[in-house]
Amino acid sequence: MRSFNYSAFKEQKWDSDILGLIAAIYKEAGKQEQYLKQRPQEMEKLVEIAKIQSTEASNAIEGIVTTSTRIKQLVEEKTTPRNRDEQEIAGYRDALNVIHESFDAIPITQNYILQLHKMLYSHMNNPLAGRTKSVQNYISAAYPDGHTEILFTPLEPNETSEALDRICE
Repeated sequence: MRSFNYSAFKEQKWDSDILGLIAAIYKEAGKQEQYLKQRPQEMEKLVEIAKIQSTEASNAIEGIVTTSTRIKQLVEEKTTPRNRDEQEIAGYRDALNVIHESFDAIPITQNYILQLHKMLYSHMNNPLAGRTKSVQNYISAAYPDGHTEILFTPLEPNETSEALDRICE
């Protein structure tokens, strides 16, 4: 008489659950593809809204701000940057557009990442654009009483290029 192997049963059950989830993902992806074909203008509008929101949120994290109206105009390329913050927003827009339009063909290499970095600063006169850092930097917090505290020490400049290559691998 054969004995019941509960561990194998659980593993098989788990495998069938995973396969069920994968099938559900493909089903939803098919629905999304159909929706894209039926309503391309609506999808394009959603993409534009997402680009504007992404640009605003990502730049706000860096302390780069302008009005929502200006961000929309910059993302839609209906105006030119007025100041350093808006130049950074325009560079972010350019890099985001390249990623959005070519994500499936972009190689994950240090060279391409540095090209995107150069694009981020393309509206500014920044000699460091497209290069790894040459000076040690620190992530710090400045407090109201005037003192600062180092929160994080990134890699040293001479370690950055090799680390970037390892990440890309």
